[in-house]
Amino acid sequence: MPVKTFLELISADLYRYAGNSRWRDHFYHYYFSPGYKYTFWMRLCAYLHEHTIWRIFLFPIAWLIYYHYQIKFGISISYKMRIGRGLYIGHHGGIVTNEKAVIGENCNLSHGVTIGVTRRGKKEGFPQIGNNVYIGPGAKIIGKIIIGDNVAIGANCVATKDVPENAVVVGVPGKVISMESSAGYINNTDYDRSS
Repeated sequence: MPVKTFLELISADLYRYAGNSRWRDHFYHYYFSPGYKYTFWMRLCAYLHEHTIWRIFLFPIAWLIYYHYQIKFGISISYKMRIGRGLYIGHHGGIVTNEKAVIGENCNLSHGVTIGVTRRGKKEGFPQIGNNVYIGPGAKIIGKIIIGDNVAIGANCVATKDVPENAVVVGVPGKVISMESSAGYINNTDYDRSS
């Protein structure tokens, strides 16, 4: 990953929290938004790990800090996971993801979210989550399923089947109750126009 890409990822993540990408807001949200702080170290580890010289000298230090925040905030999102720009973690605690799952751009993760693997059956594999997806508190997304763009997954929902774009899913197992999308849940996504 080039340094420009790393900076664009951090800038987009910050914009989701602050509505802008100014350095003073970086420092504010770094100290007062645990989700942003965790994301910063996760992205930094991903960047350093891809460059041989940095992997040897700086990555071990960054990884220790990142691991510290994993334990402190109760967030287990691997730096190896493919995650698009604009990740927003509203409340930390109990967030667990499989590193082979994929998360698109401008996704919101709430506390208690699990994005996990299924090891058997027709849905054996890992979830693929689209862009502008809101995942509510306690939601579980399990197995080789595709969550379309602009989806809202309700609190404590267990999604085990593909979800079409713009759907609102609730319940156990998850069922589509409307096509009102994630509008209103996903904010501050116009970072491309701000630069």
